[in-house]
Amino acid sequence: MTDSSVTPISWNHHELVLLDQRILPAQESYVTCRDAGEVADAIRAMVVRGAPAIGISAAYGVVLAARKQQGEDPKVLEADFKVLAESRPTAVNLFWALDRMKRCLLELGQVDAEALEREAVAIHEEDLQANLHMGELGADLIEKSGRGNVLTHCNTGSLATGGYGTALGVIRSAYKRGLVEKVFADETRPWLQGARLTAWELCQDDIPVHLIADSAAAHVMKTCGATWVIVGADRITANGDVANKIGTYSLAVLARQHGVKFMVAAPSSTIDFSLTSGDLIPIEERDEDELKSLQGINIAPTGARAFNPVFDVTPAHLIDAIVTERGVVLSPDLDSMAALK
Repeated sequence: MTDSSVTPISWNHHELVLLDQRILPAQESYVTCRDAGEVADAIRAMVVRGAPAIGISAAYGVVLAARKQQGEDPKVLEADFKVLAESRPTAVNLFWALDRMKRCLLELGQVDAEALEREAVAIHEEDLQANLHMGELGADLIEKSGRGNVLTHCNTGSLATGGYGTALGVIRSAYKRGLVEKVFADETRPWLQGARLTAWELCQDDIPVHLIADSAAAHVMKTCGATWVIVGADRITANGDVANKIGTYSLAVLARQHGVKFMVAAPSSTIDFSLTSGDLIPIEERDEDELKSLQGINIAPTGARAFNPVFDVTPAHLIDAIVTERGVVLSPDLDSMAALK
C-alpha cells in the first residue's frame, strides 16, 4: 500500500517498465527496458528521474544484465555497472544502489540473477517504507508550527521514488492530518517537473494545489500564508549542505528572509558522508536547448547561449530540518549529521 495512485516503476522479473515522465501529464505512456544499456538510456533521457527512483531503476538494470550472464564471474558485469553509473552524475542514490548491488554480487562469488533480483526488490521496498516513515516524521514537524500552506519545488513524489514520496510524502501525510490547506508548486523550469508532475500527482490524490511561476515564490511567502518550504535532495554532504533541483537555493534564501521554515526530506541513502561540504558535489549541466526551447518550440533567439545547471547547493545554515527515515536533524551541521551514521 503506497497511499498514492501513481506507480512509475514496475518490475516483472524479466523487464523494467517505466512510466515516461517526459510526456506527462498529456499522455501516460510506458518505456520497457530489457538490458542495462536501455535502463541507463532511460535515466539519462529523463524517462525516469528523482534520485531514489534513479537508484531503484539502476538496481533493476543490474538484474537485467545478470540474466544474460548467469553463473559467470562477477567481472563480466563491470561494463554494465559502468554504463549505469555514467547515466547521471549528481544523484548519489544512483551510486549507493549500484554499490549495494556490487557488494551483493561479490558476496555471491558468481552472477546469480535471482539473488540480485531479491536485492533490487529489497532496495525498492525499503525506499517505500522509508518514505512512509519520513512522511510521518515531517508531518510531526509541521504540526508543531500549526496548520498552513506549504511550497514545494520540482517533483518528489511517487514519480521520483519507490512510492509515496520524500517531500511530497511529507505533504501527503500532513494533508491527511489536516495540517496543510493547500500546496504551492513551483513550475520548475526548464523541465517543468512541478507543473507537469507534482501538480499532476497532487490532482490524482485530490490535494489542493496552486501552480506558480518559479519567480513568484517570494510573493507567495510574503502574502499567502506559507509556513514551510519542503523539498527533496539529490545529495546531502556530511555537514548538511544539500544539492537539489536548480532553484532550491533561491527558495532557501527567500524562506529565511520571510521567516518561512525550510525542510529537506530524503532517505539516508542520499547522504554522502565522503564529502565534507556541498562545494565538492559535481553539478550536472545539460544541453543548452533544454533551456532555449519548450516542447520542441524555440523560445530564445538562435544566437543566444544558455547556461543550464540542473542542480544547485543549499548551505546547511539555511536549512531548518533534514528529515530521513533514521530520524530528524534540526539545524544541520557536521556534528548533528554524524548522528545519522
